[in-house]
Amino acid sequence: MFALKKSSLLAIAVCGVGIQLSSCQSSTTQTTENTQPTQDTLTTPRDLNNPKPLISAIYTADPSAHVFNGKIYIYPSHDIDAKVPEDDEGGHFNMQDYHVLSMDNIDAKVVDHGVALDIKDVPWAGRQMWAPDAAYKNGTYYLYFPVKDKEDVFRMGVATSKSPTGPFKAEPAPIPGSFSIDPAVFTDTDGKTYMYFGGIWGGQLQRWHTGKYDKSLKTDLQKDKEPALSPKIALMSNDMLTFDGPVKDIQIIDSVGKPLLGGDHDRRFFEGAWMHKYKDTYYFSYSTGDTHFLAYATSKSPYGPFTYQSTFMKPVTGWTTHHSIVEFNGKWYIFYHDVELSGKTHLRNVKVRELKRKDDGSIELITP
Repeated sequence: MFALKKSSLLAIAVCGVGIQLSSCQSSTTQTTENTQPTQDTLTTPRDLNNPKPLISAIYTADPSAHVFNGKIYIYPSHDIDAKVPEDDEGGHFNMQDYHVLSMDNIDAKVVDHGVALDIKDVPWAGRQMWAPDAAYKNGTYYLYFPVKDKEDVFRMGVATSKSPTGPFKAEPAPIPGSFSIDPAVFTDTDGKTYMYFGGIWGGQLQRWHTGKYDKSLKTDLQKDKEPALSPKIALMSNDMLTFDGPVKDIQIIDSVGKPLLGGDHDRRFFEGAWMHKYKDTYYFSYSTGDTHFLAYATSKSPYGPFTYQSTFMKPVTGWTTHHSIVEFNGKWYIFYHDVELSGKTHLRNVKVRELKRKDDGSIELITP
């Protein structure tokens, strides 16, 4: 999730959240789910060409979707109206907890399993619980989340549960060496797990460009003719609680091998990373932020470099863009958000569409 630029209050934006099916995510482990779920009604099959909000009882955004135990689980942000003024650093996105949603299949009713983790139960947290993600490994479910610490610096937290719906218990400290926002956790077919993350502007990625935190940098580096700020990748440890080695840059290049530049706002990375694998190709997708597109780049390695391919989703209503992509029962789906219910950029609602590909594996353009 990213900050709202005041001059762009009327701009339309793309949103989305993606889902990935991996060897560990398709486990058939049986668990006991969180109690007291609530369920939105669904009387007709879901229209994937003109989708409606998946749930309307609460505002949800930034949906990270996964398949566990043959069901779809969605890990969104929980938007609230905190009465915080809008600013370029996203202060008005002042979320305080996470809910988990589930669907038996793509046409099923959506179940809200209630609060899975509250900010008051994260000892080191200060404010703003932004876009989370989840993973399953070693008989445990892991919830990864960015939240500002007591010094107002975004760090990555991790919480665990024996159920995909929680409740989750947070570790007493953030992941060492973590920073910025938007964790996307991908487990490859060889069993290795990676975290992709980062976001500029309110996501603070620009403040770490020297390796040390510089509070003075508010948006990006303002160096349009130099390589754009890079999203990050870290290999996860076997216990999924720490990074196994240094955080590395992800390079996004054009068709002739040159890095995308900071001034290339239609293509460069802003936030909202997601990784999925189709056949033997890695698809790194992300939001372009202030231009409101979803774009993707491909590689034969989870580390890249990734070659920019195309925009695959045009802007939707609202400002932020955040998505996930998942395979379920032989079809691919994209989860994302817009502001149909509220009309306000900080009060969003999650939707789903089918993601279609051409014969060469390229993703077809979605016009919401």
